[in-house]
Amino acid sequence: MKFEDFESGKLKQQFEYKSFSPVPINHEWTWDDARINSLLEEATTALTQLATFSSFVPEVDRFIRMHVVKEANTSSRIEGTQTEMDEAVVSEEHIADEKRDDWQEVQNYITAMNTAIEELKDLPLSNRLLKHTHERLLAGVRGERKTPGEFRRSQNWIGGTSLADAVFIPPHQDELPDLLSDLESFWHNDQINVPHLIRIAISHYQFETIHPFLDGNGRIGRLLIALYLLDKGLLTKPSLYLSAHLAKHKGQYYDSLTAVRESNDLGQWVRFFLVAVRDTAKKGVETFQSIMDMRKDVEIRIQALGTRMHNGVKLLEGLYSTPIMTGTEIAKLLDVTQPTANTLIEEFIEMGILYETTGRRRGKKYFFRDYFRLFIDE
Repeated sequence: MKFEDFESGKLKQQFEYKSFSPVPINHEWTWDDARINSLLEEATTALTQLATFSSFVPEVDRFIRMHVVKEANTSSRIEGTQTEMDEAVVSEEHIADEKRDDWQEVQNYITAMNTAIEELKDLPLSNRLLKHTHERLLAGVRGERKTPGEFRRSQNWIGGTSLADAVFIPPHQDELPDLLSDLESFWHNDQINVPHLIRIAISHYQFETIHPFLDGNGRIGRLLIALYLLDKGLLTKPSLYLSAHLAKHKGQYYDSLTAVRESNDLGQWVRFFLVAVRDTAKKGVETFQSIMDMRKDVEIRIQALGTRMHNGVKLLEGLYSTPIMTGTEIAKLLDVTQPTANTLIEEFIEMGILYETTGRRRGKKYFFRDYFRLFIDE
């Protein structure tokens, strides 16, 4: 089917409301829009460069943890949580009581994402995997009563306070089995010639339109993008996450999805998606390059530690995963006494590697500021 001939679906009369029934997507797709060809080439090139670059970064998994934290925090903020990045990287005891629910949602996202990525090593991408991931996402948080790990068995809606004033009503629950089976088949259909970036663009739209869960659809739908790229080998490391770009262009993101349903304009959505992949992949390469440059610089600086350099290297390794720590946490990481840890902390401060962030005499926190800033979008 050509994008230009696409008809997204139709409204179906239910009891006192109309739900939107999207058409199946598991078939060939073509387009006449030359802009899509150019953007597809640019996005594919940028993604390949990111995949290549990340494969050469020593101990890349240590740095990818911060990519995961950033994605979890940003994707959750799109849905309304208020946790900041500096809160997302610290333990619960450092979080104010009124912020702990939001903080836990971000931590659940991190756990769900990491576990799904690990499961992909043995299992193909599937609706079953998404349900497992959804169960972890909502465990013990505000959506825990909305059937975590199960596709919905009742009607949901987007916007408004009820079906009567909803902005969008996804398909009736009875349609979900066929629609989700079609979606999964589309991911793995080797009989059609559709580029992977086009497939995942269409798949993200279709998933968000189906809205198969009672809660957490946005977060799972964005996580689906990363899982697809890993499953198909476009990335060997989970180094591309689109939520920062989507949050920055949130209005256009939602408008582009809506335009598919209301105006059949699939091309606009695909163009928006390819730009997101292209720009995010380029940003990822820049971030990895900055990490390597900064790492080389700080490793030169800590050579001045002499006999304490072993602990200095160990502290740096910990900071790459957790860039904000207390003195107690640093002592525990290094397995040394508190006075020994404090001496090393002071030396890191003098070298401009760590910064004390609280200004307090007790409960001080130490911030690997220059590294942390690499993951904050301007």
